[in-house]
Amino acid sequence: MTDLIDFHNHVLPAVDDGSKSLEMSLSMLRHAADQGITDVVNTVHYQHPKVETDDISYDRIFDETKKLQLSLDNASIPITIHVGAEVFFLPNLMDLVDCKLATIGNGKYMLIEFLPHYIPESQKKVLFNLKMAGITPIIAHPERYRDVQQNIDMVRDWLRAGCLIQIDAGSILGQLGSKAEATSHEILKLQLCQLIGSDAHDNHRRNFCLADAIEYCKSTIDEKFANEIITNAKKVISGIDISPEFGDEPYDGNTSLWSKLSSRLNLG
Repeated sequence: MTDLIDFHNHVLPAVDDGSKSLEMSLSMLRHAADQGITDVVNTVHYQHPKVETDDISYDRIFDETKKLQLSLDNASIPITIHVGAEVFFLPNLMDLVDCKLATIGNGKYMLIEFLPHYIPESQKKVLFNLKMAGITPIIAHPERYRDVQQNIDMVRDWLRAGCLIQIDAGSILGQLGSKAEATSHEILKLQLCQLIGSDAHDNHRRNFCLADAIEYCKSTIDEKFANEIITNAKKVISGIDISPEFGDEPYDGNTSLWSKLSSRLNLG
């Protein structure tokens, strides 16, 4: 197995709704190492209602990351932990462009999540502004959003505006519900996805499963496509540009004003 990078997970112990203890984190990361994962970007939930009372600051997360790395080294688990965040969408994202925790890859990328049942119209302008400011939004697990499950063209709309798409490995493998599974397979079939992350939360039902998801892509979609997904994760943590190619079939209706403007400004 090629060396893998998992840039979406919640492996820091007792920080958000992910790992509950150091023992659980080490168990998860042993499992990750067995899959060929060499680097893990812990993406702590940032400004999400589920962590709004917690100290989710760069200093704290950096300190917790150093502690976990020391434990990994002592346990001879060959994984490097990186600091990152999964940013909950609020209209304030432009206020976070200089936040070392809210961005990944030396300020180049921002991993953004929405509520499962509501994607506000305001996201179009906010994501557009982020792109104009030099930060590429990465849309976290769109296959789990009701609006995307009902209309796959939302994914193309994000791509046309210069965003990237990340699917959860667990969705691909059927671990996060039948709708998420079906939608993730459709996104992969159309090759509208640039990144896959485990989104691991524990050492049971939601453990690291990146290698199996990559193998699914190789066997079911295309080996070249799967290898690009592996390479793209390396580009994200290095802050290297990703210029996705994707099938751009026409909409049934009119192309949105946002898409037209994005295309005119060459953001796609």
